Amino acid sequence: MVSNSTDLNNQNLNQDHMTNSNAVSKNDLPQLLSLDKWADSEFEWSGNILASNFERLKVMMDDSRPSAPLILQAHFYRRSNVLHLAFSIRGEIWLTCQRCLSPVEIDLTDDYDLALLDDDSQIQLLDDEQDYLLLDEIVQQSSGENLLPFKMLIEDEMLLKLPLAPKHEDCEMAVEQVGDIPEVEQENPFAALAALKGKL
Repeated sequence: MVSNSTDLNNQNLNQDHMTNSNAVSKNDLPQLLSLDKWADSEFEWSGNILASNFERLKVMMDDSRPSAPLILQAHFYRRSNVLHLAFSIRGEIWLTCQRCLSPVEIDLTDDYDLALLDDDSQIQLLDDEQDYLLLDEIVQQSSGENLLPFKMLIEDEMLLKLPLAPKHEDCEMAVEQVGDIPEVEQENPFAALAALKGKL
């Protein structure tokens, strides 16, 4: 199991023992992954994790309904000289319906595959429609070690999957309306995440 210490130098210890963990604990999913250790070998993690252990996701959730643990399988590997972070998520979370203000269940189930590029020259190695990120824009450094924000990248993809205005398919407004209220297009608060991710 990974150390409970929050020191960056200890975040990457003993991660090779975590591939078959089923414990529901935020300490099981590594915050950071050492590129110096894993860039030329494969790293896998699978297990259950509470959605509330993702801090940005937690603040958006409706805490009146407990969400079951998410089932996560992640695979970090190199293919055709390009690093990939592929993962699948199975499960749902509860958000607040923007019409009736009651909890609404949102399905996060999906498969994801991010190419992590050394530089722009590797774009030509990718398939059409492949999502990618430049390592220079996301890698953190500590004591000369290059660290991939493993947990953050997974959370980014879940946030991008959330609807801008979650609502039930058929429900009434929680307040009475007088006249027509024009719809105002709102800026997606996670548009910056999508902007970091390239699309061919």
